[in-house]
Amino acid sequence: MRRIILTLALIPFGVLTPILEMGMTHVINPDWPGHARLHEVWQLLTNSSLAMLCLWLIWCGRQLRLPALIAFVISLGFLVAYALSPLYGGTMRHSDGSEIAVGGVNVAVAMMVVTTIAIGAVLASTFRTPRASQNS
Repeated sequence: MRRIILTLALIPFGVLTPILEMGMTHVINPDWPGHARLHEVWQLLTNSSLAMLCLWLIWCGRQLRLPALIAFVISLGFLVAYALSPLYGGTMRHSDGSEIAVGGVNVAVAMMVVTTIAIGAVLASTFRTPRASQNS
């Protein structure tokens, strides 16, 4: 069950974010400086590649702790960047001022909170489980 939870938790940053950010609001947005677009593509490729590595570790390497730790660092990194965004002028609003929100809550932020909690629970469970059976 933990492998399935961890696999599902990889989808937001490993699959959904790259698909959503390859459009006009991010990577091909003419208002973005080329340098920012380069960093965006780098981040998307890195996170997707790490998600694939995690999947391989989960299903072929039969590991949980390392892929959970990698996924936790990525998802928590997003939440820290979001929390610090007022310090550097970051926002979840697109350059046209739009935002995907439900009831005033940004959908991406809510999804990453849930994802980070799920990954954190799997990661924590690897420390409570005896070493020999931690990979199931």
